[in-house]
Amino acid sequence: MERVSGKTTSFDLIVLGAGVVGTATAYWAARAGLSVCVIDRQGGAGLETSYANGGQISVSHAEPWANPSAPLKVMKWLFDARAPLLFTPRLDRHQWSWIAGFLRNCTPERARRNTVEIVRLGAYSRAKLQEIRAAENLAYAEKTLGILHFYRDAREFEAAKPVAELMRQHGCERRVVSRDEVLAIEPAFAHAIDDIVGATYTAEDESGDARAFTQALAARTAAMGATFLYGSEATRLLLGPGGDRVTGVEAMVAGGHQRLTAPNVVVSLGSWSAPFLRRYGVNLAIYPAKGYSVSIPIEDYHGAPQVSLTDDEHKLVYSNLGTHLRVAGTAELSGYSRHLDAERVAAILENARRTFPTAGNFSAATAWSGLRPTTPSNVPYLGRTRIRGLVLNTGHGTLGWTMAAGSGRIAADLVTERETEIPMPQAA
Repeated sequence: MERVSGKTTSFDLIVLGAGVVGTATAYWAARAGLSVCVIDRQGGAGLETSYANGGQISVSHAEPWANPSAPLKVMKWLFDARAPLLFTPRLDRHQWSWIAGFLRNCTPERARRNTVEIVRLGAYSRAKLQEIRAAENLAYAEKTLGILHFYRDAREFEAAKPVAELMRQHGCERRVVSRDEVLAIEPAFAHAIDDIVGATYTAEDESGDARAFTQALAARTAAMGATFLYGSEATRLLLGPGGDRVTGVEAMVAGGHQRLTAPNVVVSLGSWSAPFLRRYGVNLAIYPAKGYSVSIPIEDYHGAPQVSLTDDEHKLVYSNLGTHLRVAGTAELSGYSRHLDAERVAAILENARRTFPTAGNFSAATAWSGLRPTTPSNVPYLGRTRIRGLVLNTGHGTLGWTMAAGSGRIAADLVTERETEIPMPQAA
């Protein structure tokens, strides 16, 4: 390993992005004995998409957005500012290309295939997260009470049953439960139980604070010898003669350009992965889907749910983080802006208050938005590229934390040329 003026400038692996996916990749690589450098433009780990997400490890959410019922729903929501999915047309060919890919994935065959891919990776990843937690003794407001996915519409509930059966066939024990069972699993539904027609429950799913997890894992990875360059930005890849092999990264570090060399680079830049890689002929169908969350202080209130929840009608998830109730969801296809739409925030709060009126101090809630890196199929990009040494681990959409530990392990296995423990997913 080359050293200049006491500073390491050469590594075995450079990871671009210190969100939960990039950090998990760095962890497994460092654990395998590699020298690792992680580059992130923020001042710490987990400060973008991982910052205030829904807080779920949700293998049970494997059904992709692109499914046979999606086109009709999207048409219905197009002109509703409070709709779960909001599409703002732009003069952006990448947006329209993504939409075309989304519609291609709405067939029954593709939806089934993508569901199976996501379940396989999600279940593997959940097991790897549990392995990390046991090995590193991480604390992140974790709850292992499962996820309850509840329905107010009888047709949507009936449609969920075959999807739950498909997931069970492929390793996700998502079981159908009655309204009475809903109340037994989560007593906080007492106020709203008459509105609920049924639910599915996945006892093995989990919840917690994704940012706290990411930062604790980054600290542990740094203690293993990894270098984290925060407040830094990769400006370009360094390629060998012929441009078919990666040799490192040029980055802005502490206000100046540095050349960091490595035979392997993993790209985990979230929604920015696609524009970063286009100049190298690596074209990814990733488009940002802006999501919102509100964090409601629980304080001395006693009506907050303990079990993590998913509201099918409003496409919202709930996670109790101890001091706050996190409510997150919706998707806005409107480019790279993180502008907070007050009306959409108000809709989330209104729905949460209606369902759990004594959950917390709604007047003190704080709001956040983040850009989820979404593929048309909801299957991430995970694998090698035509450029030797350049590995993708990006495009996880709403399931970044769910898939992070497993996809990080797979990316590290690719770098170390070990056989992966499960087949790699194939983004469509």
